[in-house]
Amino acid sequence: MSIKELFSADDLQRIREVTAQAETGNAGEIVPYLVGQLDDHEAARWRGAALGAVATSLLAGVIHEFAGLWDITILLWIILPTLLGALLGYALACYSPVTRWLLSPARIERLTRLRAEAAFLEEQMFHTEKRTGILIFLAVFEHRALILADEGIHQVVPPSVWPEQIDNLVAGIQAGRPTDALCETIIACGHILQQYGLQARPGERNELLNGLRIKEE
Repeated sequence: MSIKELFSADDLQRIREVTAQAETGNAGEIVPYLVGQLDDHEAARWRGAALGAVATSLLAGVIHEFAGLWDITILLWIILPTLLGALLGYALACYSPVTRWLLSPARIERLTRLRAEAAFLEEQMFHTEKRTGILIFLAVFEHRALILADEGIHQVVPPSVWPEQIDNLVAGIQAGRPTDALCETIIACGHILQQYGLQARPGERNELLNGLRIKEE
């Protein structure tokens, strides 16, 4: 399914309205940003191939040893299962849940940080008068999220505030309620900014367009 198919026109309108509402009364400029996936994860498929090759070669060795299939040459008995196991492992690794299981958590965390930082620059989150841009970044395929706040927020709001919001957002996506989860996170971010005294000044304008940014890659 395309990432854009996760959100109907009504969903997108709701997210725009919720973002505008969350920014009311505080100085924050909230930008939700979604990507389909962080990477093509070719490494995970090759890891699946390697695991499949090792598993089937070991199984073939055990069967050969205990079943007494001595009429088949040992070379053929090892090579064929290994090749078939590699092909099977690669094919299984193309299946989304298996791919996620084979991903290195450390690498995914690093990719999430890099992609979120790139999105922060891409959306010019730093071009706000009081440096109060806040990016809500979500990688749908990898089930990873990150909240990046600009300097004006970072100086006031402790970093320990954001992990709970990130966990709630990811849980909502995994539960199949992406719009609700994203809206709840946007509203929570608005409340946090008000809680820490980042109030809007009279006549303050909207500096970043409201609405969900969607990138398929």
